[in-house]
Amino acid sequence: MCRVQEVFDRGAGILLPVSSLPSNWGIGTLGKEAKRFARFLQRARQTYWQILPVGPTSFGDSPFQSFSAFAGNPYLIDLDLLAEEGLLTEEDLTGADFGGDPSDIDYGKLFTMRFEILHKAFARSGCEQTPEYAAFTARHAGWLEDYALFMALKYHFGQRPWLEWEEDIALRDPVALARYRQLLADEIAFWKFTQFVFFNQLSDLKAHLKECGVRLIGDMPIYVSMDSADVWACGENFLLDENRRPTKVAGVPPDAFSATGQLWGNPIYNWAYLEKTGFAWWKARMAHAAAVYDVIRIDHFIGFVKYYTIAYGAETAMEGVYEDGPGQKLIEAFDEVLGDTKIIAEDLGVSIDGVKQLLARTGYPSMKILQFAFDGNPFNEHLPFRYQNNMVAYSGTHDNTTMQAFVQEMGFTDGLRADVWNYIRYAYSSVAATAIIPMQDFLRLGEEARINTPATLGQNWRWRMDKDALDDALADRIAELVTCFGRQPM
Repeated sequence: MCRVQEVFDRGAGILLPVSSLPSNWGIGTLGKEAKRFARFLQRARQTYWQILPVGPTSFGDSPFQSFSAFAGNPYLIDLDLLAEEGLLTEEDLTGADFGGDPSDIDYGKLFTMRFEILHKAFARSGCEQTPEYAAFTARHAGWLEDYALFMALKYHFGQRPWLEWEEDIALRDPVALARYRQLLADEIAFWKFTQFVFFNQLSDLKAHLKECGVRLIGDMPIYVSMDSADVWACGENFLLDENRRPTKVAGVPPDAFSATGQLWGNPIYNWAYLEKTGFAWWKARMAHAAAVYDVIRIDHFIGFVKYYTIAYGAETAMEGVYEDGPGQKLIEAFDEVLGDTKIIAEDLGVSIDGVKQLLARTGYPSMKILQFAFDGNPFNEHLPFRYQNNMVAYSGTHDNTTMQAFVQEMGFTDGLRADVWNYIRYAYSSVAATAIIPMQDFLRLGEEARINTPATLGQNWRWRMDKDALDDALADRIAELVTCFGRQPM
């Protein structure tokens, strides 16, 4: 039997990726602007800050396609904090070009400059001689050793995917592993340093959030990238052939976002093998996340019940099939490691038999999206009057356009339907235990502030908030809504 999670206290939160915070260094970070946002949340009487995945991003810059299911993104390390620690000088930072548009993230320039600067901080750190570093590397050895070697090898082989490396190291021949660990020792140490710094800064931010009475909601992608330390080091957990190529890949069938479906390309889990291990890899992943976040949103939760598989090499997701997932057996494994950390189940998309039953057994709240509500169907489950207590209500997610753009696209022009704040009131006034609104909607921003358009590449994950966007008047207006609808922190 899986443990039944208690219903969330009535509350409210704001969805804002860390990367979307303002900063002087091309991307939002875990530094002073993150703490300033925490204080804004406190004044606005918010219970939660929901962020997107914070793993190191690969081609396409999506936080849902990461080099590791455990590591943190070095882009989010705050350089000002490193300067305050004496690890960077003014000369190191002067003239660094991270892009000239404060509303945009230029990932190309980040890739060129960020690691050069972080290498300078590493050279001055001496962290390897400290007991704090020794404790960190020992605590995270289960994933850190493979990740650091993987990243060192990525640079050694010119950023090529691991399937294109020399065969001996791609297949993890023990002699090759020993040789490259010696050859790339300095680079391996650098990548460990980035994780030591990242998680120290995140821990400091988490402590500040706790002082502000704000809980952190993290986002966990269900799948991992094929080009990741996880698949390279733990290939037995995935459906791979004798040449280590995936036999099937993940995606979703045609839906409102794409007429040909979404071909994600992630390898499918070898659920039979994972079950034989007691779901050891998944338990380690969940325990790691539970140590970082107060709440974990599991993306594509329906894949635990039934998952969509597409033949490797297919051009679209139209020819896939559904297969049964591990369901309750996996949830019972989660229960062993979650502790007090709670779960939000992202159950959006195609309706899958068994998902509602599993949610009822676990007590995990489902998600409801206002932008999906207005199709003229009075029985639409996303309409606020159809919500139930154990739900999380959103105006939209990172995959939706902003509410302002949605209103314009729908052609709503009268006062009630054209005002974004009315939709926020719909979510706040509902019986759903939690209401979470993207920051762009409070700011009434348009399509230019969209985070992601599914099934597209090129312009996603780039939006950044203006440094002057937050003020006391906005926080107080949000706080008034919180009080009006009884969503103040307990």
